[in-house]
Amino acid sequence: MMRKIKTAAVAAACCTVVGAGLAGCEGDSLAGGAPSSSGTPKAEADPIKGTEKIKVGGTSVNVSCAGDAAKGRPVIVLMHGGGDGLDKLAATQKQLSKDDRVCSYDRLGAGKSDPPDGPQDFSSSGKVLTGVLDRIAGDGPVVLAGHSLGGLIAARYAPDHRDRVKGLVLMDATPPTMIEDITEAIPESAKGPAGQVRAQNLAIFQGQNPEKLVITDGKVGSAGSIPVEVIKHGKPYLAAIPTYGPRLEQAWSAGQRAWLALSSRSTLTTAPRSGHYIYLEQPEVAVKAIQRVTSQAAG
Repeated sequence: MMRKIKTAAVAAACCTVVGAGLAGCEGDSLAGGAPSSSGTPKAEADPIKGTEKIKVGGTSVNVSCAGDAAKGRPVIVLMHGGGDGLDKLAATQKQLSKDDRVCSYDRLGAGKSDPPDGPQDFSSSGKVLTGVLDRIAGDGPVVLAGHSLGGLIAARYAPDHRDRVKGLVLMDATPPTMIEDITEAIPESAKGPAGQVRAQNLAIFQGQNPEKLVITDGKVGSAGSIPVEVIKHGKPYLAAIPTYGPRLEQAWSAGQRAWLALSSRSTLTTAPRSGHYIYLEQPEVAVKAIQRVTSQAAG
């Protein structure tokens, strides 16, 4: 039961526990620097087929692509949660690649990509994402589909990159005010499993994770009128945390609603039979949402 409680709580706090791996959210600067979003992005002559490592700002980033690009349709980019890697998204990528060009990548410190040289924040992780998009999509449009931490990063990235991000799918994305949520839901005086959950997650927020991402709360920016689908879990797995679980569930649901401010074309749905891993537990819900947003973005 203790492991289940910790796993659920870490997932709630923007991260997931996968084996011994922990991952958090946001941080400081990325040594070595990745390319900025300025200038005109250019695609390589030979597109990526399968899995390949590319160079972004002097670091090696593991990227996987499948499917053929259809004229007028954006490239779908899948973004994994904390503690995960692109391998966990393989089945989703395969399903979507029947109709579209789909890519995924391991963030620095995750999967088979290089570890970061130092702390990261949304700006530095965004520069890496920009470098990946330059390589896989050139100056073409993209739809970002992120789970958990990947959803948080996608949601922070899109408002500042409206020229290329034409749609978003957030699958149980980390809420924009997760630190405030967990500190208000679980008081500092909490003991036992709940107190451990609080301390563990706050440590992760401060950058004690493989990606060296240090989370900070922030306002939800506007990405204009792009299509956005927010999907939240239907199984109240956070309720397993003694005493404070219901509060965390309420905060998580409020956080999903907060992401609707990203666009005037946002919708919120629930995956009724799914916990945190919607794309694994109810894959048809995730796939259909991504396909809908991609079609809307292409229109």
